[in-house]
Amino acid sequence: MKVEDPRNLRSIGDSTSIRDIWDLPSSQIMKFSFSVRVWSKLDRARTGTLNLGTGKPLADTPCLLLTTRKGLPAFITPELLDEIYPAANLLQISPIHFLETPPTSLISGVGGIHLLVGLPEYGLAAFARDSLMCEANGQGTTKLGAAFETSGGRRLVGPSKYMELVNALKPDFWGSLPDEVPAWVSTKRNRMSVDRTLNWLDHCLSLHSVGAIFGTVVGGVDLELRMHSAQETAKRRVSGFSLGGFGLGESKEERAALLEVAIERLPAELPRHVSGLGMPEEVLEAVSAGCDILDSTYPHTLTTGGYAMTFPLSIQDEHDSEKLSIEECATLGSDSSKINLRSMSYRSDTSPLLKSCECHACCKYSRAYIHHLLNTHEMLAQTLLDIHNVTHYLRFFAAIREAISQNSFDQYKSWFVSRRR
Repeated sequence: MKVEDPRNLRSIGDSTSIRDIWDLPSSQIMKFSFSVRVWSKLDRARTGTLNLGTGKPLADTPCLLLTTRKGLPAFITPELLDEIYPAANLLQISPIHFLETPPTSLISGVGGIHLLVGLPEYGLAAFARDSLMCEANGQGTTKLGAAFETSGGRRLVGPSKYMELVNALKPDFWGSLPDEVPAWVSTKRNRMSVDRTLNWLDHCLSLHSVGAIFGTVVGGVDLELRMHSAQETAKRRVSGFSLGGFGLGESKEERAALLEVAIERLPAELPRHVSGLGMPEEVLEAVSAGCDILDSTYPHTLTTGGYAMTFPLSIQDEHDSEKLSIEECATLGSDSSKINLRSMSYRSDTSPLLKSCECHACCKYSRAYIHHLLNTHEMLAQTLLDIHNVTHYLRFFAAIREAISQNSFDQYKSWFVSRRR
Protein backbone atom coordinates (compact mmCIF):
# COMPACT_ATOMS: atom_id res chain seq x y z
CA MET A 1 0.00 0.00 0.00
CA LYS A 2 1.26 3.49 -0.84
CA VAL A 3 1.99 5.64 2.20
CA GLU A 4 0.29 9.02 1.88
CA ASP A 5 2.47 12.12 1.94
CA PRO A 6 1.99 13.74 5.37
CA ARG A 7 2.51 17.18 3.84
CA ASN A 8 -0.81 16.77 2.08
CA LEU A 9 -2.95 18.26 4.82
CA ARG A 10 -6.04 16.40 3.76
CA SER A 11 -4.46 13.21 2.42
CA ILE A 12 -6.49 10.92 4.64
CA GLY A 13 -10.13 11.76 4.25
CA ASP A 14 -12.13 8.67 5.21
CA SER A 15 -12.23 6.04 7.93
CA THR A 16 -11.02 3.25 5.66
CA SER A 17 -7.83 5.12 4.82
CA ILE A 18 -7.06 5.93 8.42
CA ARG A 19 -7.56 2.31 9.45
CA ASP A 20 -5.20 1.25 6.67
CA ILE A 21 -2.60 3.64 8.05
CA TRP A 22 -2.88 2.00 11.47
CA ASP A 23 -2.31 -1.41 9.84
CA LEU A 24 1.00 -0.37 8.23
CA PRO A 25 4.21 -1.96 9.51
CA SER A 26 5.83 0.21 12.17
CA SER A 27 8.85 0.74 9.90
CA GLN A 28 6.64 2.57 7.40
CA ILE A 29 4.78 4.80 9.85
CA MET A 30 6.16 8.27 10.51
CA LYS A 31 6.17 9.07 14.23
CA PHE A 32 5.36 12.25 16.13
CA SER A 33 8.21 14.74 15.78
CA PHE A 34 9.02 18.41 16.23
CA SER A 35 11.65 20.59 14.58
CA VAL A 36 12.59 24.22 15.18
CA ARG A 37 13.01 26.39 12.08
CA VAL A 38 13.75 29.92 13.29
CA TRP A 39 14.84 31.31 16.67
CA SER A 40 14.19 34.92 17.66
CA LYS A 41 17.44 36.73 18.49
CA LEU A 42 16.11 38.82 21.37
CA ASP A 43 14.04 36.24 23.30
CA ARG A 44 13.06 32.56 23.24
CA ALA A 45 10.33 32.88 20.60
CA ARG A 46 10.66 30.36 17.79
CA THR A 47 8.85 28.89 14.82
CA GLY A 48 8.76 25.19 14.14
CA THR A 49 6.92 22.29 12.57
CA LEU A 50 4.88 19.73 14.45
CA ASN A 51 4.62 16.43 12.55
CA LEU A 52 1.88 14.23 13.97
CA GLY A 53 2.85 11.22 11.87
CA THR A 54 1.73 9.41 8.74
CA GLY A 55 -1.53 10.66 7.26
CA LYS A 56 -1.73 13.66 9.60
CA PRO A 57 -1.29 17.37 8.93
CA LEU A 58 1.88 19.31 9.59
CA ALA A 59 1.27 22.16 12.00
CA ASP A 60 3.36 25.32 11.97
CA THR A 61 4.15 26.63 15.44
CA PRO A 62 3.43 28.73 17.43
CA CYS A 63 -0.07 27.38 16.83
CA LEU A 64 -3.56 27.51 18.30
CA LEU A 65 -5.50 24.48 19.49
CA LEU A 66 -9.16 25.02 18.63
CA THR A 67 -11.41 24.47 21.65
CA THR A 68 -14.03 21.76 21.24
CA ARG A 69 -16.77 20.06 23.18
CA LYS A 70 -16.18 16.32 23.00
CA GLY A 71 -14.14 16.75 19.84
CA LEU A 72 -16.49 19.04 17.93
CA PRO A 73 -16.48 22.84 17.65
CA ALA A 74 -19.30 24.53 19.52
CA PHE A 75 -20.88 26.38 16.59
CA ILE A 76 -19.52 24.81 13.38
CA THR A 77 -20.44 21.45 11.85
CA PRO A 78 -17.50 19.11 11.15
CA GLU A 79 -17.96 19.08 7.38
CA LEU A 80 -17.51 22.87 7.28
CA LEU A 81 -14.26 22.93 9.26
CA ASP A 82 -11.97 22.49 6.26
CA GLU A 83 -13.77 25.13 4.19
CA ILE A 84 -14.16 27.75 6.92
CA TYR A 85 -10.90 27.23 8.84
CA PRO A 86 -8.41 25.94 6.26
CA ALA A 87 -5.51 27.00 8.50
CA ALA A 88 -6.76 25.02 11.49
CA ASN A 89 -5.20 21.57 11.78
CA LEU A 90 -5.32 20.93 15.52
CA LEU A 91 -8.31 20.49 17.82
CA GLN A 92 -8.27 20.13 21.59
CA ILE A 93 -10.34 17.70 23.65
CA SER A 94 -10.57 17.03 27.36
CA PRO A 95 -10.72 13.35 28.35
CA ILE A 96 -12.79 14.46 31.36
CA HIS A 97 -15.69 15.24 29.01
CA PHE A 98 -15.97 11.53 28.29
CA LEU A 99 -16.31 10.34 31.89
CA GLU A 100 -20.08 9.79 31.62
CA THR A 101 -20.83 9.14 27.96
CA PRO A 102 -20.11 7.58 25.58
CA PRO A 103 -18.49 4.59 27.33
CA THR A 104 -14.80 3.97 26.67
CA SER A 105 -15.61 0.56 25.16
CA LEU A 106 -17.69 2.25 22.46
CA ILE A 107 -15.03 4.90 21.73
CA SER A 108 -12.30 2.29 21.50
CA GLY A 109 -14.49 -0.03 19.45
CA VAL A 110 -15.03 2.51 16.67
CA GLY A 111 -11.32 3.34 16.54
CA GLY A 112 -10.96 6.36 18.80
CA ILE A 113 -12.13 9.96 18.85
CA HIS A 114 -11.04 10.72 15.26
CA LEU A 115 -13.48 8.20 13.82
CA LEU A 116 -16.16 8.78 16.44
CA VAL A 117 -16.56 12.45 15.44
CA GLY A 118 -15.70 11.91 11.76
CA LEU A 119 -12.48 13.95 11.69
CA PRO A 120 -9.75 11.42 10.84
CA GLU A 121 -7.65 13.97 8.96
CA TYR A 122 -7.30 16.41 11.88
CA GLY A 123 -4.82 16.39 14.70
CA LEU A 124 -6.46 15.94 18.10
CA ALA A 125 -4.71 16.85 21.36
CA ALA A 126 -6.02 15.75 24.75
CA PHE A 127 -5.37 17.76 27.92
CA ALA A 128 -7.22 17.34 31.20
CA ARG A 129 -7.80 21.02 31.89
CA ASP A 130 -11.14 22.36 30.69
CA SER A 131 -10.97 26.15 30.72
CA LEU A 132 -14.28 26.35 28.87
CA MET A 133 -16.49 24.76 31.53
CA CYS A 134 -14.56 25.15 34.80
CA GLU A 135 -11.10 26.11 36.01
CA ALA A 136 -8.94 24.05 38.35
CA ASN A 137 -9.02 25.13 41.99
CA GLY A 138 -7.27 22.19 43.67
CA GLN A 139 -10.26 21.48 45.93
CA GLY A 140 -11.28 17.88 46.40
CA THR A 141 -8.04 16.50 44.93
CA THR A 142 -6.39 13.70 46.88
CA LYS A 143 -3.44 11.36 46.40
CA LEU A 144 -5.88 9.05 44.59
CA GLY A 145 -6.66 11.52 41.80
CA ALA A 146 -7.56 15.01 40.65
CA ALA A 147 -11.03 16.48 41.20
CA PHE A 148 -12.99 17.83 38.23
CA GLU A 149 -16.40 19.45 37.99
CA THR A 150 -18.50 17.59 35.41
CA SER A 151 -22.12 17.59 34.28
CA GLY A 152 -22.66 14.80 36.82
CA GLY A 153 -21.04 16.69 39.70
CA ARG A 154 -17.52 16.59 41.10
CA ARG A 155 -15.57 13.51 40.02
CA LEU A 156 -12.26 12.20 41.28
CA VAL A 157 -10.12 10.94 38.40
CA GLY A 158 -7.01 8.89 39.11
CA PRO A 159 -4.23 8.11 36.64
CA SER A 160 -5.65 4.64 35.86
CA LYS A 161 -9.07 6.01 34.90
CA TYR A 162 -7.46 8.89 33.05
CA MET A 163 -5.35 6.51 30.98
CA GLU A 164 -8.38 4.35 30.28
CA LEU A 165 -9.97 7.42 28.69
CA VAL A 166 -6.82 8.46 26.81
CA ASN A 167 -6.16 4.98 25.42
CA ALA A 168 -9.75 4.74 24.23
CA LEU A 169 -9.72 8.21 22.63
CA LYS A 170 -6.39 7.62 20.82
CA PRO A 171 -5.38 11.32 20.52
CA ASP A 172 -2.32 12.29 18.49
CA PHE A 173 -0.71 13.78 21.59
CA TRP A 174 -1.87 14.29 25.14
CA GLY A 175 -0.85 15.71 28.50
CA SER A 176 -0.35 13.68 31.68
CA LEU A 177 -2.82 14.05 34.54
CA PRO A 178 -1.92 17.20 36.55
CA ASP A 179 -2.75 18.44 40.02
CA GLU A 180 -3.18 22.13 39.20
CA VAL A 181 -3.63 24.63 42.02
CA PRO A 182 -4.38 28.38 42.05
CA ALA A 183 -1.82 31.00 43.04
CA TRP A 184 -3.09 31.49 46.59
CA VAL A 185 -2.55 27.97 47.99
CA SER A 186 0.04 27.27 50.67
CA THR A 187 3.60 26.15 49.94
CA LYS A 188 2.77 22.76 51.48
CA ARG A 189 -0.18 22.27 49.11
CA ASN A 190 1.94 23.45 46.20
CA ARG A 191 4.71 20.96 46.99
CA MET A 192 2.11 18.22 47.25
CA SER A 193 0.83 19.22 43.80
CA VAL A 194 4.30 18.82 42.27
CA ASP A 195 4.89 15.42 43.89
CA ARG A 196 1.48 14.11 42.84
CA THR A 197 1.86 15.31 39.26
CA LEU A 198 5.24 13.58 38.95
CA ASN A 199 3.87 10.35 40.46
CA TRP A 200 0.87 10.45 38.14
CA LEU A 201 3.18 11.07 35.16
CA ASP A 202 5.09 7.89 36.00
CA HIS A 203 1.79 6.03 36.32
CA CYS A 204 0.59 7.40 32.96
CA LEU A 205 3.85 6.38 31.31
CA SER A 206 3.47 2.83 32.62
CA LEU A 207 -0.01 2.61 31.02
CA HIS A 208 0.81 4.60 27.88
CA SER A 209 -0.17 2.86 24.63
CA VAL A 210 -1.23 5.60 22.17
CA GLY A 211 -0.09 8.99 20.94
CA ALA A 212 2.77 11.18 22.12
CA ILE A 213 2.81 12.07 25.81
CA PHE A 214 3.47 15.58 27.13
CA GLY A 215 4.71 15.66 30.72
CA THR A 216 2.91 18.30 32.77
CA VAL A 217 4.97 20.88 34.70
CA VAL A 218 3.32 22.52 37.72
CA GLY A 219 4.49 24.43 40.80
CA GLY A 220 2.08 27.33 41.23
CA VAL A 221 3.82 30.65 41.84
CA ASP A 222 6.78 29.10 43.66
CA LEU A 223 9.92 29.49 41.52
CA GLU A 224 11.82 26.70 43.30
CA LEU A 225 8.98 24.25 42.87
CA ARG A 226 8.56 25.22 39.21
CA MET A 227 12.25 24.54 38.63
CA HIS A 228 12.06 21.21 40.45
CA SER A 229 8.96 20.14 38.52
CA ALA A 230 10.55 21.07 35.17
CA GLN A 231 13.84 19.33 35.96
CA GLU A 232 12.17 16.12 37.12
CA THR A 233 9.69 16.03 34.24
CA ALA A 234 12.53 16.50 31.74
CA LYS A 235 14.13 13.30 33.07
CA ARG A 236 11.13 11.23 31.92
CA ARG A 237 10.76 9.78 28.43
CA VAL A 238 8.20 12.22 27.06
CA SER A 239 7.63 13.77 23.62
CA GLY A 240 6.91 17.27 24.88
CA PHE A 241 5.87 19.35 27.87
CA SER A 242 2.66 20.98 29.05
CA LEU A 243 3.06 23.97 31.36
CA GLY A 244 0.12 23.77 33.77
CA GLY A 245 -1.21 26.00 36.50
CA PHE A 246 -1.17 29.27 34.56
CA GLY A 247 -4.06 31.70 34.39
CA LEU A 248 -5.05 30.76 37.96
CA GLY A 249 -4.40 34.01 39.79
CA GLU A 250 -0.71 34.74 39.22
CA SER A 251 0.34 38.32 38.42
CA LYS A 252 1.88 39.29 35.09
CA GLU A 253 5.28 39.72 36.74
CA GLU A 254 5.05 36.33 38.44
CA ARG A 255 3.98 34.67 35.19
CA ALA A 256 7.00 35.93 33.25
CA ALA A 257 9.42 34.63 35.88
CA LEU A 258 7.60 31.29 36.20
CA LEU A 259 7.66 30.70 32.44
CA GLU A 260 11.34 31.58 32.28
CA VAL A 261 12.55 29.29 35.07
CA ALA A 262 10.51 26.35 33.78
CA ILE A 263 11.43 26.63 30.10
CA GLU A 264 15.12 27.17 30.90
CA ARG A 265 15.16 23.65 32.29
CA LEU A 266 13.35 21.92 29.46
CA PRO A 267 15.18 20.51 26.42
CA ALA A 268 14.95 22.88 23.45
CA GLU A 269 14.29 20.14 20.90
CA LEU A 270 10.88 19.20 22.34
CA PRO A 271 7.62 21.18 21.96
CA ARG A 272 6.01 23.07 24.82
CA HIS A 273 2.29 23.52 25.38
CA VAL A 274 0.67 25.95 27.81
CA SER A 275 -2.91 26.24 29.07
CA GLY A 276 -4.68 29.20 30.60
CA LEU A 277 -2.96 31.98 28.63
CA GLY A 278 -5.48 32.81 25.91
CA MET A 279 -5.70 36.62 25.72
CA PRO A 280 -3.66 38.16 22.87
CA GLU A 281 -1.16 39.79 25.23
CA GLU A 282 -0.80 36.53 27.16
CA VAL A 283 -0.24 34.62 23.92
CA LEU A 284 2.59 37.00 22.98
CA GLU A 285 4.12 36.64 26.44
CA ALA A 286 4.00 32.83 26.24
CA VAL A 287 5.46 32.79 22.72
CA SER A 288 8.22 35.17 23.81
CA ALA A 289 9.07 32.76 26.63
CA GLY A 290 9.36 29.85 24.18
CA CYS A 291 5.93 28.17 24.08
CA ASP A 292 4.92 26.46 20.84
CA ILE A 293 1.33 25.25 21.32
CA LEU A 294 -1.41 27.25 23.01
CA ASP A 295 -5.08 26.67 23.70
CA SER A 296 -7.47 29.55 24.17
CA THR A 297 -11.12 30.07 25.00
CA TYR A 298 -10.87 33.77 24.08
CA PRO A 299 -12.61 33.45 20.66
CA HIS A 300 -15.37 31.33 22.20
CA THR A 301 -15.87 33.76 25.10
CA LEU A 302 -16.21 36.73 22.75
CA THR A 303 -18.59 34.80 20.51
CA THR A 304 -20.96 33.84 23.32
CA GLY A 305 -20.88 37.45 24.55
CA GLY A 306 -21.87 38.85 21.15
CA TYR A 307 -18.48 40.41 20.40
CA ALA A 308 -16.38 40.41 17.23
CA MET A 309 -12.60 40.81 17.22
CA THR A 310 -11.39 43.91 15.42
CA PHE A 311 -7.84 44.45 16.70
CA PRO A 312 -5.31 45.11 13.91
CA LEU A 313 -2.83 42.37 13.09
CA SER A 314 -0.19 44.67 11.61
CA ILE A 315 0.76 48.34 11.53
CA GLN A 316 -0.87 48.61 8.08
CA ASP A 317 -4.10 47.17 9.47
CA GLU A 318 -4.01 49.81 12.21
CA HIS A 319 -3.78 52.58 9.63
CA ASP A 320 -6.79 51.17 7.79
CA SER A 321 -8.94 50.47 10.85
CA GLU A 322 -11.68 52.75 12.08
CA LYS A 323 -10.74 55.08 14.93
CA LEU A 324 -13.12 55.47 17.86
CA SER A 325 -12.86 57.96 20.70
CA ILE A 326 -13.10 56.89 24.34
CA GLU A 327 -16.61 58.34 24.47
CA GLU A 328 -17.67 56.42 21.35
CA CYS A 329 -16.26 53.17 22.75
CA ALA A 330 -18.18 53.70 25.98
CA THR A 331 -21.39 54.35 24.06
CA LEU A 332 -20.97 51.28 21.85
CA GLY A 333 -19.80 48.97 24.62
CA SER A 334 -16.71 48.33 22.49
CA ASP A 335 -12.99 49.06 22.58
CA SER A 336 -10.01 49.08 20.23
CA SER A 337 -9.90 45.27 20.11
CA LYS A 338 -13.54 44.23 19.73
CA ILE A 339 -17.05 45.50 18.98
CA ASN A 340 -20.26 44.67 20.81
CA LEU A 341 -22.81 43.59 18.21
CA ARG A 342 -25.62 43.75 20.76
CA SER A 343 -25.34 47.54 20.81
CA MET A 344 -28.24 49.37 19.13
CA SER A 345 -25.65 51.50 17.31
CA TYR A 346 -25.17 48.63 14.84
CA ARG A 347 -28.83 48.01 13.93
CA SER A 348 -28.47 49.92 10.65
CA ASP A 349 -24.72 49.43 10.07
CA THR A 350 -24.35 47.65 6.73
CA SER A 351 -20.56 47.38 6.89
CA PRO A 352 -18.85 44.02 7.52
CA LEU A 353 -17.55 43.05 10.95
CA LEU A 354 -14.02 43.94 9.80
CA LYS A 355 -13.25 45.42 6.39
CA SER A 356 -9.82 43.79 6.12
CA CYS A 357 -11.16 40.31 6.96
CA GLU A 358 -11.98 37.81 4.20
CA CYS A 359 -13.78 35.23 6.32
CA HIS A 360 -17.19 33.91 5.27
CA ALA A 361 -19.03 36.06 7.82
CA CYS A 362 -17.34 39.31 6.75
CA CYS A 363 -17.75 38.60 3.03
CA LYS A 364 -21.45 37.74 3.20
CA TYR A 365 -23.07 39.48 6.16
CA SER A 366 -23.30 42.90 7.79
CA ARG A 367 -23.08 44.11 11.35
CA ALA A 368 -26.77 45.03 11.19
CA TYR A 369 -27.77 41.49 10.25
CA ILE A 370 -25.73 39.89 13.03
CA HIS A 371 -27.12 42.48 15.48
CA HIS A 372 -30.61 41.39 14.38
CA LEU A 373 -29.75 37.69 14.82
CA LEU A 374 -28.47 38.33 18.35
CA ASN A 375 -31.56 40.26 19.35
CA THR A 376 -33.84 37.53 18.01
CA HIS A 377 -31.74 34.83 19.72
CA GLU A 378 -30.91 33.03 16.49
CA MET A 379 -28.08 30.50 16.79
CA LEU A 380 -26.74 31.67 13.41
CA ALA A 381 -25.46 34.78 15.22
CA GLN A 382 -22.98 32.72 17.25
CA THR A 383 -22.06 30.68 14.17
CA LEU A 384 -21.15 33.79 12.15
CA LEU A 385 -19.34 35.43 15.05
CA ASP A 386 -17.39 32.25 15.73
CA ILE A 387 -16.37 32.01 12.06
CA HIS A 388 -14.99 35.53 12.22
CA ASN A 389 -13.40 35.35 15.67
CA VAL A 390 -11.61 32.04 15.11
CA THR A 391 -10.42 33.13 11.66
CA HIS A 392 -9.11 36.41 13.08
CA TYR A 393 -7.29 34.61 15.90
CA LEU A 394 -5.73 32.14 13.47
CA ARG A 395 -4.52 35.12 11.44
CA PHE A 396 -3.08 36.56 14.66
CA PHE A 397 -1.00 33.40 15.13
CA ALA A 398 0.08 33.57 11.48
CA ALA A 399 1.22 37.18 12.06
CA ILE A 400 3.25 36.01 15.08
CA ARG A 401 4.96 33.30 13.03
CA GLU A 402 5.71 35.81 10.27
CA ALA A 403 7.22 38.28 12.75
CA ILE A 404 9.48 35.59 14.24
CA SER A 405 10.57 34.46 10.77
CA GLN A 406 11.51 38.03 9.87
CA ASN A 407 13.33 38.49 13.19
CA SER A 408 10.97 41.29 14.19
CA PHE A 409 8.91 39.58 16.88
CA ASP A 410 10.17 41.84 19.67
CA GLN A 411 9.09 44.93 17.73
CA TYR A 412 5.76 43.31 16.85
CA LYS A 413 5.10 42.43 20.48
CA SER A 414 6.00 45.95 21.69
CA TRP A 415 3.76 47.56 19.07
CA PHE A 416 0.84 45.26 19.80
CA VAL A 417 0.98 45.61 23.58
CA SER A 418 1.45 49.42 23.46
CA ARG A 419 -1.64 49.97 21.33
CA ARG A 420 -3.78 47.74 23.55
CA ARG A 421 -3.16 49.76 26.72
